[in-house]
Amino acid sequence: MRYRIHHETLYRYSADVFHSHQLLHLVPRPTPYQQCIEHTVRVTPAEHERRDQVDVFGNPMTRIEIEHPHRRLEVCADMQVEVYPRPNLPSEDSASWERVRAALSFHGQPPGHEQLEACRFRQESPYVRIKRIFRHYAADCFGTGRPLLACADALVEKLHADFRYAPGETAVGTPLLDVLEQRRGVCQDFSHLMIACLRSLGLAARYVSGYVRGLPRRGQGELGTATGAGPSADAASHAWVAVYCPPFGWVELDPTNNTRASSDHVAVAWGRDFGDVSPLRGTILGGGAHELRVAVTVAPMTPS
Repeated sequence: MRYRIHHETLYRYSADVFHSHQLLHLVPRPTPYQQCIEHTVRVTPAEHERRDQVDVFGNPMTRIEIEHPHRRLEVCADMQVEVYPRPNLPSEDSASWERVRAALSFHGQPPGHEQLEACRFRQESPYVRIKRIFRHYAADCFGTGRPLLACADALVEKLHADFRYAPGETAVGTPLLDVLEQRRGVCQDFSHLMIACLRSLGLAARYVSGYVRGLPRRGQGELGTATGAGPSADAASHAWVAVYCPPFGWVELDPTNNTRASSDHVAVAWGRDFGDVSPLRGTILGGGAHELRVAVTVAPMTPS
């Protein structure tokens, strides 16, 4: 599949912004299952300083700095991405979850490169706490000796069954304990909660930010086009989870839609949680009140 994706973020301020420094994750990273064919990122005001870099997780990122007064900030990203089929991984062929946990534990010997990389995603992070309650919630999915991928698939099904997709009822900073108690949220919440369960069991999991098309959410239609307004510039993108699962490596699962990631999913960036990969975040001096609008279109360019 090849997709044409348009992601537009617009801030309107009630007073002059005198200085703005923004960090953008809007260019899909290369992976074995996707390739970004072309991309452009346009920023208004046109007079700004731009630096294209790679962050500590290997994601393409762009730094924007605006040093003159403005009351409007618009960032438009256009891209074409080619996505390839993923292999059908038999869950029973994965290592047991206890064996994977033991391999990621400290043994007094330097871990291999793959295990060392996985350990970066095993600890607490700002939006994902490690707590006993998350381990208890997931416990019935992680039976003794059960293959890790089978456990992760079961946790996806459990989250999908137990939680209601409810836009507007949570925000970026809503604690996961509140999400667990209220049993509602959005893709960001479901992904953070699944990561919290996995890490609380001693496993490695990372947060994947990107786009998805063609999968209906409960209470919503197709995800080909979406718009959002509110406190988060992530209002119209998508999030899912990758779990470190030998011998397959990292396997991506989407608890919001009760599925593994497929050619419907376009990954932009991954990190420990939302804070590492927000599409647009930064700091400003001035500005007063602001209004935010986000619009995303994901359009297939070839027949399904």
